[in-house]
Amino acid sequence: MKILRSFWNSPIGPKTTHFWGPVFGWGIPLAAVVDTQKPPEMISGTMTGVMCVYSALFMRFAWMVQPRNIHLLICHASNETVQLYQLSRFLNAQGYSLNQKEEEAAETK
Repeated sequence: MKILRSFWNSPIGPKTTHFWGPVFGWGIPLAAVVDTQKPPEMISGTMTGVMCVYSALFMRFAWMVQPRNIHLLICHASNETVQLYQLSRFLNAQGYSLNQKEEEAAETK
């Protein structure tokens, strides 16, 4: 009971936004994981890029805020990973590929 009471009253416990922010924040990376099953033509490159910047900024915030919020950091690191994957799918669907650019450069020589 003492462990539960100390968690309940801690600065990152369920009585604070340090707890509930990441809990509800998990909806973003979970939605992005579900979106990986959709065709890449449906991906918004602009929004995916914004989500990458957003998650990178909030990873830093989660690390710098006191008390340090590891739960929020993991949530945004997960989102960053999925969003970068989605961005790579978008770029490949749009015809941007490192291999394609290397092949075009080799053909022009």
